[in-house]
Amino acid sequence: MEISASKIVEDLVAHAERAGASDIQTWPNVRIGPSAIQGQGGFSTRFIPKGARIIEYLGERITKAESLRRCEGQNWFIFGLDEQFDLDGNVAWNPARFLNHSCVPNSEAICEEGQVWIVALRDIEAGEEITFNYGYDLIDYEEHPCQCGQKECVGFIVAEELFSQIKIAEVRPLCGTWVSARGASGVT
Repeated sequence: MEISASKIVEDLVAHAERAGASDIQTWPNVRIGPSAIQGQGGFSTRFIPKGARIIEYLGERITKAESLRRCEGQNWFIFGLDEQFDLDGNVAWNPARFLNHSCVPNSEAICEEGQVWIVALRDIEAGEEITFNYGYDLIDYEEHPCQCGQKECVGFIVAEELFSQIKIAEVRPLCGTWVSARGASGVT
C-alpha cells in the first residue's frame, strides 16, 4: 500500500497550524511506497545530485530524559540533536520516518543548527530507494537485523564504524565448533 502524499501534506499542514507556523514545506524529492527492504520506503521522484538536501527529518524536540523513556518503549525514530535535546521523528507529519536503513546507503543524516537533514552521499536516480545508515550502537544489536540486501550487508543495523566488530564476531573457525554472535552454532 502506497502512502498518499496528500495525507502526509495534510498531517504536515495540521501540525504547522497547531504550531502557528506560516511556512509550510512539502518534499517534492520523495515518494513513499512499498519497499523491498522493509515495509514502506522513500523513493526519489527525480534525479538528486550528490550533496543535495533530500528531505528534512522532522519531529518533536524532546529532552534527553524523555528520549531515554521513549527509547525504552521501543521508539527507534529518535535522533540526537545536542547535549540537551533529541528529535523524535515518530510523528505523522514526518515523511522521512519511512526511509530505510542500508549498510551501503545513498544518503546520510546530518544535524545542522538543530535540524536533521537527509543528504545525498552520491547521485541518486529517479525511482531509487533513498536509504541511510541508522547508526545504531552495539547495545542489543542482535535485536535489529538488517534487511538491506546489499552484498556488503553486515546483517545488523549498526553504524558503519562498528561493521568490523560485527564481522569479527561472525567469523567461523576453519574447523571445530563455532558459535556466532547471533547465537547460531554448528560444527565445521
